[in-house]
Amino acid sequence: MIMERLEEGSSEEEIIRYMHGTYVVSEKKAMLGIEIAKREKAQLDKLDYENGYSLYIGIPFCPTTCSYCSFTSYPVAKWQDRMDEYVDALLKELAFIAEVSKEKHLNAIYMGGGTPTTLSAQQMDRVLSFLEEHFSFEHLKEYTIEAGRPDSITEDKLRVIRKHGVGRISINPQTMQQKTLDVIGRRHTVEDVVRIFHLARELGFDNINMDLIAGLPGEHPEEMEDTLRQIKELAPDSLTVHALAMKHGSRLTRERAASTEKQNYKQMARELEEMIDMARKAADEMELYPYYLYRQKNIAGNFENVGYAKVDKAGIYNILIMEEKQPIIALGAGGSSKLVFDHGQRIERVENVKDVSNYISRIDEMIERKRTAIATWL
Repeated sequence: MIMERLEEGSSEEEIIRYMHGTYVVSEKKAMLGIEIAKREKAQLDKLDYENGYSLYIGIPFCPTTCSYCSFTSYPVAKWQDRMDEYVDALLKELAFIAEVSKEKHLNAIYMGGGTPTTLSAQQMDRVLSFLEEHFSFEHLKEYTIEAGRPDSITEDKLRVIRKHGVGRISINPQTMQQKTLDVIGRRHTVEDVVRIFHLARELGFDNINMDLIAGLPGEHPEEMEDTLRQIKELAPDSLTVHALAMKHGSRLTRERAASTEKQNYKQMARELEEMIDMARKAADEMELYPYYLYRQKNIAGNFENVGYAKVDKAGIYNILIMEEKQPIIALGAGGSSKLVFDHGQRIERVENVKDVSNYISRIDEMIERKRTAIATWL
């Protein structure tokens, strides 16, 4: 909404009045929105809305499922024997997109999940080599792999990713408190996070994002303060701070619903606001500036998620997925493509099935779904 008004020529004062009068947004939050919208606009102005598009490549496997998560992800141990089949289906879908989009300009590639680094180094090499062979990178402005969990990252995998020119990766601890990592089901240590981060730096990665979640079970401002202290020592190039969202499909939501303990939601909201403010100050100290923002349903304390980055390291794909100015073609199980018409005035979605077995067996159907929808975009 703020972006639309900036593009229409509204002044900051007019936008603040509108956001407060219509949505009871505080001046502080409206100013944050304006600051972010200006940074987003600077990035979006570099893109070709008419001919550009982005690719999202979904790898729906994780070492374990975190208690707060409801994304499409499956324990990799149960699917190890079918990972090659999944890659086969994914490459078939990619081959189709490469063929039909030859006249378009690929601006961003984002491999997410799940945890993409659950792929073996050989499987990762196969996917990235396929992309290089079948797509033109002439107009590519950003190439991201959400490496994610340290317990899935190895030196061999990082070397493969680096070899293929991927410029941006994520190493996501969510917290630097070991007791919390254990509670939420992350099977790695704080030391693993530090070790993998330093290894990535040694291998030449100069654009590393880290994710944190404020409001995880048992955490209070003291824990957030210690986590931020450790993050500042690592000095990532961007930092995404999420307020915990109580997602319907997550184990954490079910556990809290079954608990007989009464929660003091006002106290929780106050602490969450303090933690988010601490994160903002820490980002500022690291010279990371807010560049994108989004909200989710059932988010704790009715807050938001904010991405901070160094001036030249803002995530283009993250901006595109929020502002919906350009098509994003999503491949893999659970992929949801967004075809954008008239600079966001009309959006059409094309969904892939979430179940991995169905995705593999019905890959031709997934391709035909895209063929019908993409015909209106090309």
